[in-house]
Amino acid sequence: MNIYESAEDYLEQILVLLENKGYARSTDIAESLGYTKPSVSVAMKKLRENGYISMEKGGLISLTDKGYPIARRIYDRHLTLTKFFVSIGVDEATARKDACKVEHDLSEKSFTAIRKQMGIEG
Repeated sequence: MNIYESAEDYLEQILVLLENKGYARSTDIAESLGYTKPSVSVAMKKLRENGYISMEKGGLISLTDKGYPIARRIYDRHLTLTKFFVSIGVDEATARKDACKVEHDLSEKSFTAIRKQMGIEG
């Protein structure tokens, strides 16, 4: 499953919006990530063409069976790493920013060790 970090960020943000608002649109993604609407539009087109998302009437975006597991994996990593950084004394805002940077590149072996250290199985 090779996918660019930026695509993972978009998929993760779509999942966050779906969980928090119940829907995701390009304008919501642009606003939450601080990107321009044209940039998001190009990215959504690529994600749709590659089968990661579907777009419905009214511009509503859904994750496909191909896109959801990637979004879930990255978002779970983000949440776990944020909690880990906070647990070792990093302030919440910095922990979230750092988790965003690390979530894509951290090896599965190191991530599993962090989860184990935090008492998270699975």
